Amino acid sequence: MSRRRPLGDAPFPGTGRVAGGGGGRLVLPVVLSATFVQLLNVTVAQIAAPAIRADLGAGSGALQLILAGYTLTYACLLITAARLGDRYGYHRLFVLGTVVFVAGSVAAACAPDATFLITARLVQGAGSGLVAPQVLSIIQVAVPAARRPRALGLFGATMGAASLAGPLIGGLLVGADAFGLGWRSVFLVTVPVALVSLAGATVLPRARGAAGQRVDGVGVVLTTVGFGALVLPLALGGEAGWPWWTWAGLAASVALLGCFALTLPHRPDPLVHPSLFRERRARAGVLLVFVFNSGVPSFTYLLFLHLQSALGYPALAAALTSAPFAAAAVLGSRGAPALARRYGSAVLTVSALVLAGTALALAPLIGTAAGRWAALPVLALGGAAFGSFTASVFALVLAGVEGSAAGSVSGLLPTAQQLGGSIGVAAAGLVYFAPASGPGAAFRHAMLYEAAVFAVTALISLRMRERNGSAAPRADAARAAGGGDATRGAGTSGSPRS
Repeated sequence: MSRRRPLGDAPFPGTGRVAGGGGGRLVLPVVLSATFVQLLNVTVAQIAAPAIRADLGAGSGALQLILAGYTLTYACLLITAARLGDRYGYHRLFVLGTVVFVAGSVAAACAPDATFLITARLVQGAGSGLVAPQVLSIIQVAVPAARRPRALGLFGATMGAASLAGPLIGGLLVGADAFGLGWRSVFLVTVPVALVSLAGATVLPRARGAAGQRVDGVGVVLTTVGFGALVLPLALGGEAGWPWWTWAGLAASVALLGCFALTLPHRPDPLVHPSLFRERRARAGVLLVFVFNSGVPSFTYLLFLHLQSALGYPALAAALTSAPFAAAAVLGSRGAPALARRYGSAVLTVSALVLAGTALALAPLIGTAAGRWAALPVLALGGAAFGSFTASVFALVLAGVEGSAAGSVSGLLPTAQQLGGSIGVAAAGLVYFAPASGPGAAFRHAMLYEAAVFAVTALISLRMRERNGSAAPRADAARAAGGGDATRGAGTSGSPRS
């Protein structure tokens, strides 16, 4: 039986020695700043939607494409971009994706009409899709094994904080209307951070791509079209009344992605390493991220939708109401790495159950003025649980993945996150807009959906307890010994890199 690797010590295919030099501790701020702007752009435009509609005269379909176009290209490129990074080098793909993202952001801010803005959002998403898998890969290559669990925890916390900060930042920018920019400022705000990431890319390791590794063209087509056929109907179906083409798209997606999975073992250079599907806990980890994210973006989406549409809150007031959730998430993420080292995946189980309780407690509170004040500490508790989960999950999932499958996870985890978010928002919207006696009842039904999702998340997390319960003590032992064995283990896979 092969020995399981300690927490954070799963090498990626084609990686060689861990790069201890180069930018050193500057590597993490560079890649995490890029992660922040990618995830911020998923939600920051949502709260500016009414202003965009009024200014550009966008119809409901165009407005949905403006919001969903970013996620569409983002999700479709993640698996392909992970393999392109293996082939051509993570640094090169990081720089290319950041340049594309900045160009799309500037174009979005300058958009003269809705069609131009949709195109710019597609370009933005493509840039993020190229960058996102490289971040995990760079962390695995450039961060020493002893520091890697903390780095992965910060990565998860950054993703969570960015997702929650989007509506808050969007509400503040639209409400302030600085320099008369209005909604355009929500696209410009990410440009300075992305430019800092681009300038800081000089400190990232310049490892060559894996020699002789090819990119599976058939797999690229199947995954890109398959994910596109899944995300687009989910994003537009509810607004359009679920016409025939949405169901045809979903059926085509199932067929294409099923064909991709079935033919993986028969292709010489598959986009996803087949060993991932043989690893029970690796499958559980990807499924865990998918299910959790089918609850979190939809939770904040439903909260903002109900506050603004049903209760008449202005954008800024709705954003401030959700502030305890976001602030507590930051605090929860700070303590999560230590909790994960001590308790393993039990942190994920407890956090998911707390979020389920938060959804159930929130449903009867939001409907009254007094209840909304009482909801603030409930939101804070849920935010702390959210921060603990997101800051722990990536390190715990990667701790349970063998080296041969770890490269594929760099593309699959962000893909699972984005697809889960898209499906969750669509499903939660269906529940919220289903026939109900009133807005309060509709919100209660939606919170029941959220509680069910988080309860399922807790159940899935139990499948990871055996692996991570034994991985954490070994990781502590490796750190106590100076991390020497772990570092040597990460350098035994693949060809040497410069």
